[in-house]
Amino acid sequence: MTMQVVLQFFILIPLTGFVLSLLIPESNEKLISSVSFSTVGINLVGFILFLFYWLVKGRPVVDYNYVTLYQTADFHFFVDLYFDKITAVYGLVGALLTFLVTVYSRYYLHREVGYKRFFNTIIFFYLGYNVIILSGNFETLFAGWELLGISSFLLIAFYRHRYLPVKNAVKVFSIYRVGDVGLILVMWMSHHLWHENITFLKLNNLALLHYSMPSGAGVSLFISMMLLLSAAAKSAQLPFSSWLPRAMEGPTPSSAIFYGSLAVHLGVFLLLRTFPFWEHQLSVRIIIALLGLTTSILATGIVRVQSSVKSQIAYASIAQIGLIFIEVAAGLENLALFHFAGNAFLRTYQLLVSPSVVSYLIREQFYNYSARARSIEVRFPKALEYTLYVLCVKEWNLDSMMYRYLWNPLKWLGSKLRFFTLMGVSLFFVATYLVGLLCFFYRDEIPIAIAENLPILFSLIGLIMVLKSFTERRWARKSWILIIINHFWVVLAISFNEPFSIGQSALYLSGVVVAGVIGFLILVRLRGLEGGIDLHQFYGYSFKHPKLAFLFFLCCLGATGFPISPTFVGEDLMFLHIHEGQVLLALITALSFVLDGLAAIRLYARIFMGPPFKSDSEMAYRSS
Repeated sequence: MTMQVVLQFFILIPLTGFVLSLLIPESNEKLISSVSFSTVGINLVGFILFLFYWLVKGRPVVDYNYVTLYQTADFHFFVDLYFDKITAVYGLVGALLTFLVTVYSRYYLHREVGYKRFFNTIIFFYLGYNVIILSGNFETLFAGWELLGISSFLLIAFYRHRYLPVKNAVKVFSIYRVGDVGLILVMWMSHHLWHENITFLKLNNLALLHYSMPSGAGVSLFISMMLLLSAAAKSAQLPFSSWLPRAMEGPTPSSAIFYGSLAVHLGVFLLLRTFPFWEHQLSVRIIIALLGLTTSILATGIVRVQSSVKSQIAYASIAQIGLIFIEVAAGLENLALFHFAGNAFLRTYQLLVSPSVVSYLIREQFYNYSARARSIEVRFPKALEYTLYVLCVKEWNLDSMMYRYLWNPLKWLGSKLRFFTLMGVSLFFVATYLVGLLCFFYRDEIPIAIAENLPILFSLIGLIMVLKSFTERRWARKSWILIIINHFWVVLAISFNEPFSIGQSALYLSGVVVAGVIGFLILVRLRGLEGGIDLHQFYGYSFKHPKLAFLFFLCCLGATGFPISPTFVGEDLMFLHIHEGQVLLALITALSFVLDGLAAIRLYARIFMGPPFKSDSEMAYRSS
């Protein structure tokens, strides 16, 4: 019981440090860095002592049902903490590297604008990292997954007065949201497979797994593929590899701790944690191994032609993670953990010294030059050699492929909805929603064939709303209203599946409504101060209106189901009422949630980040 109780402190300590860091004046650099240094240091010492005690006790698996957030007769949403050797390795490596980077950053970022903001975000990142590695079920893991996603956005866009850091931050966040689709669908389908909020402790129960597999082979394959989707997006495996070099626009310390060592390996963590579930699915293991092998080969080629030091390190890390995917698929858990630790330490060191690499190479070129040995490519036919070179220089067009096959089709669809004006949206929503409510109250009189398709119809209307918000270029207020409206359509669509209490709908919509009203008032206030705001460009109003920027950022998080509002629990609750055979409805709803979050962050970035719109503020180059 002692070890179970101690586990919670590895989350409470970073949380306390984060809250304290928010209260410190921005001008007091010494106190800001001391709080961050002390927070991570105490956590590191505590983890080492706990690890020693755990080893002495014979390395037991620790599971702790920490707190119940919501419970009904057939639904139990609880935070579960879990500790085993996977957690031990990830926890020790994470605590040590975060401590070292925190010490390094105290001097590296001295007198940097945003010094406090950087350390706030680093502690916030460390909080999310600990939630993930200590998670004992998918719901707890998803909470940490969301914390990590938003801290990623903030760290990449640290130089928020520049164009490219903000642009790349939105791009990386969009890839993370694609990974969120996988986890959302995993949680949904796992409820139907086991009829409970399954814990990772039970996931290691072979008897339970063998009992459920024969009746759900297709379901098991679906869950495994969604897990792989999330892991590939988080660990920058194909076809998502292009986001990692773009994430290097942030400060060097954040690149080291986030994209070089810890966050980029969490896809591996997800596969290791769920390995008992898919280890007997040979097809899944082959797919994971082939994905890792292909990514490793392509990334190795790309590394060899990169002119940027950070890009070289990023693709080298991607190649190594591809090999770790192969090790996990082969069942070599200990080797994968050892490989993770080695790669994390190496990439952290390389990124921290990267600012000095250029001077080192110049000195070597002038004083110790030696011609490079012949490489393997010279043995290829010239046509093949030049083709591979051009493809690697273009990074195999991975970035343009994501635009061509994912984002551009969405933007094209959104552009076809130009007829939606602000007044038109309001009238259309009120009229169609009233029709939907009438259908709901008189659903017994509707033919069964029509009633069965109404959830799909209403969820599609919600998806169209948020799609229009994501592609909106003219009115910020209209984009915000469309984000909020989407949630009402989700509730109406799922209400046709089975009866559930109005309290569950209220729980889900409570956070959305509060955040939506406050966010709309902020936009109205900003319009009164600055005039009309369209979304064709970045405005950078966080410099002139920092308080409004912070409040609107919180509203964006609350309106999109971030783990600071009841909507986070409500999302899982809504998926509980989507039946096992309704894959299309589940997919549309998941896409609505994902695009909802992406549209909100895009709206925030366009209004409050980027180069200042008015020339009375400091201007910046487009890139660092």
